[in-house]
Amino acid sequence: MDKQNIYLHLIINYLSQPETNLGRMAQLASEKTRENDLFKTFLTNHAGEAIDKTVSWLETEISPKISCTDCGNCCKSLMVNITRPEADAAATHLGMSSADFDARFVEKSEDGPLMIMNAIPCHFLENNACSIYEHRFAGCREFPALHLPEVNKRLFTIFMHYDRCPIIFNVMESLKVEMGFDASAMQCNL
Repeated sequence: MDKQNIYLHLIINYLSQPETNLGRMAQLASEKTRENDLFKTFLTNHAGEAIDKTVSWLETEISPKISCTDCGNCCKSLMVNITRPEADAAATHLGMSSADFDARFVEKSEDGPLMIMNAIPCHFLENNACSIYEHRFAGCREFPALHLPEVNKRLFTIFMHYDRCPIIFNVMESLKVEMGFDASAMQCNL
């Protein structure tokens, strides 16, 4: 099978049968550390708008094939920043005062407005679903944030979640194929 057909086979595989096994993803992420570092360098040398367009397309193709409520790993493993208005809206939804909500669910910075959920996994994760879904926080709503522009300026954050989010993992693996990334060629050029 020539290189072009190998690439085509790989992208069809990730688009049709995305990897969702978190243990396998963690293993692959560990094995691909150097490859992913080279890929980040590769991406910084390409036009941001083209990357954004390709990532957006890949996310649109891959996301419907992955059930977030089968996984829930983001809610089990991420620290979520929240704002005062978000905390107040959640408190109102739960029929609590803001002070009670904060005391039970929030850790606040003594030096400023920074607020984070005070537990991992998230207090509101029930049966791998968000119990306050309609009132969830912006960070939760946006995750995995592949729809946001300037992907190549957020590669550190994206790859920080590569081993814990099946959507990110599969989009990044598909992006390697879609962009013709060849880690062995990159290593030869260093």
